[in-house]
Amino acid sequence: MTENEATDTISQDTSPLDAFGVLDMRVGRITKAEPNVKAVKPAYKLWIDFGPLGVKTSSAQLVALYKPEDLEGRLIVAAVNLGDRRIAGFKSEVLVLGAPDEEGRVVLLAVDREVPLGGRIF
Repeated sequence: MTENEATDTISQDTSPLDAFGVLDMRVGRITKAEPNVKAVKPAYKLWIDFGPLGVKTSSAQLVALYKPEDLEGRLIVAAVNLGDRRIAGFKSEVLVLGAPDEEGRVVLLAVDREVPLGGRIF
């Protein structure tokens, strides 16, 4: 989706702040990561601790830049209110956020200091 397409999907009656507030983004810590061998595109199964929200799972295409041992213990940012999906037989409850590098590989969004798990991004 381009920036213009993303802007076009917001109702004219919705303020930018209200539109941003619809997406619930939280800080979590990856507690476990392992290959999702059934995935069509290489991915990891992640277990992420969101503190008071509990542990949630995600299938994330991070294998190009990260090894499982590099991910465990790492703070990440994820959208937690997009609903559950089944990806290659694995329940993915949250969307881990990242941005593509110049080669299209996913680089994780992260916080640069310790913060409480489950903290909302604003």
